[in-house]
Amino acid sequence: MARRKRREEEENLDRWLISYADFITLLFAFFVVMYAISSVNEGKYRVLSDTLVSAFKTTPKTMQPIQVGDDGVTGEPSPLKSEKTATAAAPGVIDQLSQIAQLDELGIIAMDFERAMADLVEQDLIKVTHNELWVEIEINTSILFDSGSAHLEEEARPVLYELARILNKYPNFIQVEGFTDNVPIATASFPSNWELSAHRAASVVHLFMGQGVQPERMAAIGYGEYRPITENATTEGRRRNRRVVLVILADDKARRTLDIQRNAVAGGK
Repeated sequence: MARRKRREEEENLDRWLISYADFITLLFAFFVVMYAISSVNEGKYRVLSDTLVSAFKTTPKTMQPIQVGDDGVTGEPSPLKSEKTATAAAPGVIDQLSQIAQLDELGIIAMDFERAMADLVEQDLIKVTHNELWVEIEINTSILFDSGSAHLEEEARPVLYELARILNKYPNFIQVEGFTDNVPIATASFPSNWELSAHRAASVVHLFMGQGVQPERMAAIGYGEYRPITENATTEGRRRNRRVVLVILADDKARRTLDIQRNAVAGGK
């Protein structure tokens, strides 16, 4: 018995090498994957990854085992063929995947702006929101323009330069929209708030164009006092209504939807 026990102990001495070899192999594979990821565009990788997960994370189409051999032996249709037919006939699968990828891309754009503007976001001077059709960067005009002016303040330029740097990374269409409060203005340059809001939007567009953003991607729009986000009865309300909004659109369809939504909101007020 002692000899048999000694033989078993001798046989077990090197078993740790198997676990060690497995660990080294996994560690090597981990570093290979990390190196491969580091050389890929992070945004595109995330979009592709989430799209594939959504595409393949589906419930089984059948509980029957796949038949091997000639069709018709059991008198039932092949589950494999039925599954292929169901997949091919599923309506809107490609559209759904496209929407998922588009949504993730807009989310990445929004995160990019939020990181770059974190300090101003905390001070409630810039607000970043997004949905499946567009990203909105709302900028309070107190950091861009003096009262009743469409001339960009020097302190505003570094902020807009950073926004332009991010915009240059993406091909999306951009609407630059100007809004005012309801305090009337009547000067030689700005007969009304229409002109003031439009000139402010145009000033931002011109700066972006000077920073390399393609002019054919941009539009300058002035809404004047007619699209408030809150009441103009208080000083704080008027401050919030004086704003410039950058809208990064997913596509032309999103642009039309945005116009319809804005018109509906204006009609409701």
